[in-house]
Amino acid sequence: MAFKGARVQREKRLQVVILALLVVSLVAPGPFSSARASAWELDPAATRIAFSVKNLSVAYVDGTFRLASGRVVLDDGDLSRSTIEAVIDADSVDTDEPKRDAHLRSADFLDVTRYPTIAFRSTRVEQADGDDWKVTGYLTLRGTTRPVVLDVQRSTAEGSRASAHASTAIDRRDFGITYSGYAVGKQVAITIDAVGIKTAADAPPG
Repeated sequence: MAFKGARVQREKRLQVVILALLVVSLVAPGPFSSARASAWELDPAATRIAFSVKNLSVAYVDGTFRLASGRVVLDDGDLSRSTIEAVIDADSVDTDEPKRDAHLRSADFLDVTRYPTIAFRSTRVEQADGDDWKVTGYLTLRGTTRPVVLDVQRSTAEGSRASAHASTAIDRRDFGITYSGYAVGKQVAITIDAVGIKTAADAPPG
């Protein structure tokens, strides 16, 4: 039936854009043009934020961060006006090497004493190819804010829980991390596997 097909397609589109990014603070919803919206809290225990940096020009160092908080507000009528915000605990950086992790927390890199969090705030959500989406926003790292684009490749949903996979890459020098050690690469690849829990049923946005 056409009605059923349209409903399935709408639900599928909603599933695709649920993130956690940064992938992830609380959202301050902007003015929505649609009649209804839904809110999702990102689950810190289930969300994984990983990064990879070239080391010694031949190998890579892989690590993770812990999500502190995150919230997604979906505009059912116009998904491009949906909002995503997230906060990451900078001190949680973990590369499975304590000495290296201590260096990453120092003023040479993250400077977690002065900048304990990393934050992301979306400004635009748009469909790319097929079920892929792009989320444009601002990443604040080490006290510097720069625009970034997240590529959202896949998602699943079951009941009140949904998940999505996203990726991006940044140049650490853009955020004032200019440590010149020869062993450390400049480009940082970031992947996010986010899990969201629906916290509010569809309701007119306030």
